[in-house]
Amino acid sequence: MAPCTTVSFDLVVWALEHGASSAEVRAAHARCRQGQHARGAPQPRVAAFYRAVIARHPDGVAAPASPWEVVPLHIAADHVEMRLSPSCDDEVLLLIERLAGEHGLLLFDPQDGSVYPPPRAVVR
Repeated sequence: MAPCTTVSFDLVVWALEHGASSAEVRAAHARCRQGQHARGAPQPRVAAFYRAVIARHPDGVAAPASPWEVVPLHIAADHVEMRLSPSCDDEVLLLIERLAGEHGLLLFDPQDGSVYPPPRAVVR
């Protein structure tokens, strides 16, 4: 995942079926950009991710210390889109990545089209 830069950037977490391909994630994102969203309340994985991330970085708060460039965050039935500010800390990226993994979500970087699967749990 790219570090924060001097311009804002987006990250999107997706709750697609287990084993979804990168192409399927990109296609879902393209549909979102066209205004085509899955109907209904956020899936439990999406809702749990959203609650966890805003517990650390509240949504709707336009403050200099906020990592969000745009509020409120875009939350749909199957995804959460986050536009991060240029001044966000790398800690925010690590938190998003960790929470995406904990909730079994795919992480999509629309700037370069990269799809990151949830990190595998380490069994000890």
